[in-house]
Order: sequence, then C-alpha cells, then structure tokens
Amino acid sequence: MIEVVEVKTKKQQREFLNFPLRLYRGEPNFVPPLWMDEKKIFRRDYVYNDTCEAVYYIARRDGKTVGRISGILQKAANEKNNEKRVRFTRFDSVDDQDVADALFAAVEKWALSLGMDTVVGPLGFSDLEREGMLIEGFDQPSTFEEQYNYEYYPRLIENLGYVKEVDWTESRLYPPEENNGHLKQLSDRIMKRYNLRFGPAENVNDFLDKYADGLFELLDRSYDQLYGTVPFTDGMKKLMIDNFKLIIDLDHVAAILDENDNVVCLGICFPSIAEAVRKSNGHLTPAAVVRVLRAIKHPKIIDLGLIGVDPAWAMRGVSVAVSAELERMLRAPGIEYAETNLNLEDNLMIQNQWKRFREVKHKRRRSYVKKLREVRE
Repeated sequence: MIEVVEVKTKKQQREFLNFPLRLYRGEPNFVPPLWMDEKKIFRRDYVYNDTCEAVYYIARRDGKTVGRISGILQKAANEKNNEKRVRFTRFDSVDDQDVADALFAAVEKWALSLGMDTVVGPLGFSDLEREGMLIEGFDQPSTFEEQYNYEYYPRLIENLGYVKEVDWTESRLYPPEENNGHLKQLSDRIMKRYNLRFGPAENVNDFLDKYADGLFELLDRSYDQLYGTVPFTDGMKKLMIDNFKLIIDLDHVAAILDENDNVVCLGICFPSIAEAVRKSNGHLTPAAVVRVLRAIKHPKIIDLGLIGVDPAWAMRGVSVAVSAELERMLRAPGIEYAETNLNLEDNLMIQNQWKRFREVKHKRRRSYVKKLREVRE
C-alpha cells in the first residue's frame, strides 16, 4: 500500500531532498542541484514565498520512500496569464504506476482545494529553476542547470492523462566550420550602423553594478511572452546577482549598449560545473569546492544561461553580435563545445540563431498539462 505524506518535519524535509540522490545513485547522466541551494525551499524567507504557495509530498511503501513531488501555486504567473493553474515540480519516483498515481492525486487534490482547474509541469517557481521532463536524450549528460530523469517518467505521467503543452530542445554547439571571421565582420558592421557598443567593465562586480538594472528590464521585456516566465521580483534579482558573482567571468558575458547607454542585447554564459558537483552529490565539500573553482577558471564546456534582445531591436540583426561573441568563446583554448540548455521549439528566433554554428540537437524536454475536470473521483 502506498502512503503519501505531506512534508512537515525536518526529517521529512531531508528525506524529500535525499530521495533523488538515492534514486539516481550510479547514474552518470544525473547532475544534482547544490544541496545548500535546494534546502532553501523549506525556509520561511525563501525568495519565492512572496508570490507563491508550495506543498511537498513523499510517497512511502512499507516504510520506505519510493517517490516525491511538489506542487506550486505561482500567483504571479496566474495573474499574468489569467489562469488557474498549479505547477508540479520535483517529481521523482521508482518505476511504479501506483506511486505516480498517488503522488499526482495528492497534488491534484491540493490544486482543487485552492480553486485551481489545471495542473502543468514540470515547472519550478520561475524559469530560473529546473523545468521540463526529459523525453529524448536519456543517454546524454545533464547540465548543472537542468534535471535528468529516467526514461520511464513520461510513461508514468502520460498514463495519468497528462498531455504535451510545449517542448524544448537542447543543442550542443561547436564553432562554425570555417574560421574566416565572417560573424565578427557582420557584427562589426551592425554595431557601427546602429551606433552600438559593448559595455565595458573592469570585473564581474563592476559589470553587475553597471548593467544589472538594465539587464533585468531587458529580460522582462524580451521574455514576457515566453512560456512559463514571470516578472522578476527584487528577491529574484538578488538571487541571480549573488549566483552570478560566484560563477561567471568577463570572458563569458556581453552587454550591448545603444548610444544612450541602454542595454539592448545581452548574453551570459556559465562555465560548466556539472561534473564538479556530480562527484560530491551536490554537497560543497572541500574537494568539490576545488573542482568547482578549477572548472570556473579552466572550463571545457560552456553552458548558455541568458540571452535577451530588446524587442525593438530584434529585427535589426543585433543578435549576430551575440553569435560572434559565442564563436569567440568557443574558439578559446580548452573549450570543447557549448550547451544551449532549454530552447522552446517554436521560438524561431533562438532556434535560427544556432544555425550559424555546427549544431547537434541531442535532448528534448516537455511540459505536460492536465485539466482537473479529468481527475478521477
């Protein structure tokens, strides 16, 4: 018999956080989140508590944890889109339909109790969190920014009546075949035509001090219509800035300014720390810290983080400058390739941008949706 328990105690919280670490033990493609960051979801002052409500469940059989799930009421997203939705996230389970049934029944019941009519996911508190269920590319290593899941997960969910809402693709990018400087030349022409320039900065702190406000304003404008996004709150901004200070360097960022010093385009990439944290199961042990610092200083893989273009500039070819900067990064000594992370399959602007590179689409993720009128009585 499956027993579903709402997470309340410290012991239950630890069990919720530890379950995927046990479930994926020995799976080389799984990359855990940082334990110190993940445990913050249970804090009263968690950054998303001002716009969200959340519930957490674990499933037990014979006293042993066999699954977990979380439900999120993202009030800002519902208000923005005039919807009555609950998001599911952090779903992990053994390959057992009864376990999945029990976990989703708990989230669906919770959603109904709040007056909601739809469950969707996997989606986090915002698109800054891990999202999307892997449906292709199970033999590919996950990036630090995204979640891995076993091949049976989609079957468990689809058997419950969940259907596709959107898909994201992920690609591995290599520099263009010919190293002829074409992208750089094209970028220079566009920058000169529109009197644009790259924003100077002495170091990461200087970069963030100068451009953070413009960066978030640009992201809100350029991401406004993208699936699953919500406006940045002050807490979200602080969280991102704190994380940026730890991991980015000036070689992997670019801010393009107009003649009035407004940010019109930006690109932020991260050195991959996936392997560094995988070896320690997400815990920042002294050895893990050394590995992370080494990965940041001497990266082999670049993870694409944020790319934004002011909608007013989107049709002027400004994104070519970002492509030229990415080519520069990819041709740097020691760099093997870049990972795009999630790109909506119907976001043609970003999908077409990668055609300038040698691209290998190697993963696909899905967000599922279910109307609660279909919930079993």
